[in-house]
Amino acid sequence: MSIVKLVNVTKRFGGITALRGISLSIEDGEYVCILGPTGAGKTTLLRIIAGLVEPDEGEIYIEGRRVNGVPPERRNAVYMFQNFALFPHMTVWENVSFGPMVKEWSSEKIENVTSETLEMVRLGERRDAYPSELSGGMQQRVALARGIAAGARILLLDEPFGALDARLRVNLRTQLRSLVKDQGLTAIHVTHDQEEALMVADRIVILREGRIEQTGLPQDIYNHPKSIFVMSFVGGANFLDGVVSRVTGSGSTIEIRGGLRIRVSDTSNGAGERVVVGVRREDVSLGKSRKRGFNNLVGEVLDVMFVGGSIEYVVRLENDMTMLSRILLGEGSMAFKEGDMVIVSFHPSECHVFQYPERGLLKEIEAI
Repeated sequence: MSIVKLVNVTKRFGGITALRGISLSIEDGEYVCILGPTGAGKTTLLRIIAGLVEPDEGEIYIEGRRVNGVPPERRNAVYMFQNFALFPHMTVWENVSFGPMVKEWSSEKIENVTSETLEMVRLGERRDAYPSELSGGMQQRVALARGIAAGARILLLDEPFGALDARLRVNLRTQLRSLVKDQGLTAIHVTHDQEEALMVADRIVILREGRIEQTGLPQDIYNHPKSIFVMSFVGGANFLDGVVSRVTGSGSTIEIRGGLRIRVSDTSNGAGERVVVGVRREDVSLGKSRKRGFNNLVGEVLDVMFVGGSIEYVVRLENDMTMLSRILLGEGSMAFKEGDMVIVSFHPSECHVFQYPERGLLKEIEAI
């Protein structure tokens, strides 16, 4: 059953259209990430669900009830701001018990709910502390506890880790997801961090310029991007533009700059069509000798970057196009240095083929 449903939602701010006909259903118990670049409309969408902003067109339903015009406190949802918006003059206990008190629950119920919720987020021993005395991670957990204690079934999370340092963000991602799942809540989590979305989401919704570009399971978004934008924004890739020169039953040949030819498994485009071929960095291998099969291109290593457990190479091909290759470190992995001549290889099945965009490839990628 859909716990949140949006039907043709549009929102304008003066001459700017922030959302354009958004239709989306979120199931009870789902953890959904709304992912997109700055200005895509992510926060506007979240604020409309919360009731902090009213749409110009379209309808919003929560638990089957139309909530257009219904104030935020009557939507059974809690909006968690990026800075947590805790009451600085209140203790942890007072912050968490605020919602139940406003709802005029009995003293016994307020006591029980507040105590249980603080234990749930492992802050029972800090009940008398003030927000300024807590770490950023603890403040985030207090904000989450306040929403849960108020009886909200839907958590609206606006860049919940944006104010935290990188190490703490990684630790809290899994903790937050576990809390949401353990309590049977529904979470709608806005972020511009594709790694964060891939890690915590049951489903990802990608927004671009106020429209839904793609929605699906994290692995589907990553492995089967529907556009150049999605492939570039989620995971990054090499993009080679060219023209289809030949199509057979097993694949297509694409001629790229400088007369070089590559092979792809895709057969959806006809001969003569201009296309863009996307290849993930991790699907590009480097070697000293040509492999059997297709797509063995000669290049020179321009740059070498150490990236944690892998090395990323920038290679200039014979036609002056550059490709990135990310190779995991391990026994048997060959290290190259700047100036080395290498063979760049990738399998035809690992190539994603898109029609050449009307506004050009560079503008399509720069739009991110």
